[in-house]
Amino acid sequence: MERPTFVFDGDCAFCSSCARFIERRIRPDAEVLAWQFADLDALGLTEEQVSSAVYYVAPGRATGGPVAIADLLQRARQPWRLAGAVLGLRPISALAWPVYRWVARNRHRMPGGTAACALPPNHPARAA
Repeated sequence: MERPTFVFDGDCAFCSSCARFIERRIRPDAEVLAWQFADLDALGLTEEQVSSAVYYVAPGRATGGPVAIADLLQRARQPWRLAGAVLGLRPISALAWPVYRWVARNRHRMPGGTAACALPPNHPARAA
């Protein structure tokens, strides 16, 4: 089985800070990769998808947003694996989507974020 890939926006300082935290602290069994350096075609993703949300890609499965985070956490050691299992529960992940969208729209205001992290006014994720 191929090693899964977790794709994030490498142009966003907040997203990059989160990715470094994932690599240093969570240490999942997955490659953590900025979409700008990824072969999106090989991953079965589009630029529109990855500029709107993080993605987790494993053989036969690609998930986005909080579901991708849940999938990633489930590939880590405890207590992260348990957190991923809880986040992956349908009612929890359904509640997590509005929070995820809010964070995505406001990532330039998050710790580590900069004005360059702001999504353009016409970006699809801003309307969600």
